[in-house]
Amino acid sequence: MTDPLTVALVKAGRTKIRYAAELVADTGDRISVRAPWAAAGTRDFGFVRFEPGDVFTEHFWRGRWYAIKEVRTGDGHLKGWYCDVTRPAVVGEGEIVVEDLDLDLWVSADGSDILRLDEDEFAASGLAERDPEAAAQAVRALDALEAQARTPAGLPGLLAWAVSSGSGPA
Repeated sequence: MTDPLTVALVKAGRTKIRYAAELVADTGDRISVRAPWAAAGTRDFGFVRFEPGDVFTEHFWRGRWYAIKEVRTGDGHLKGWYCDVTRPAVVGEGEIVVEDLDLDLWVSADGSDILRLDEDEFAASGLAERDPEAAAQAVRALDALEAQARTPAGLPGLLAWAVSSGSGPA
């Protein structure tokens, strides 16, 4: 058994949520963890519900501007993938810190629903004015995730490729 890790999601300079996770794999570029739904209660987005008992297998990259979270029910039924556009993960002793940049992508389990989320929040965040290069990286990351989700292999293809080679589409 590995020592537990802490995942900290930071947004606008403050910690949005912090939770314990179990290490699944670390390729050097990508670190993958598993954790139960960490928020209190149920969160209904309309297109998916995250609720107590759900299990997230989360993939963070040290060199990419996103994180991909595979979401399953407690009994293993795949709900889909929730992708956060973030700055590259900072992995320290027992902790993974990611800075959320507002943009998100949802991909349903069968790949039929691919939704770009929170583009209004991203525009209102002022990142484009404060840090134009980071804003450009964020938009490129969202575009790359959406393009991958629309391929026949979808996001599982990216995750499998990243496992075998340690890299993949940026």
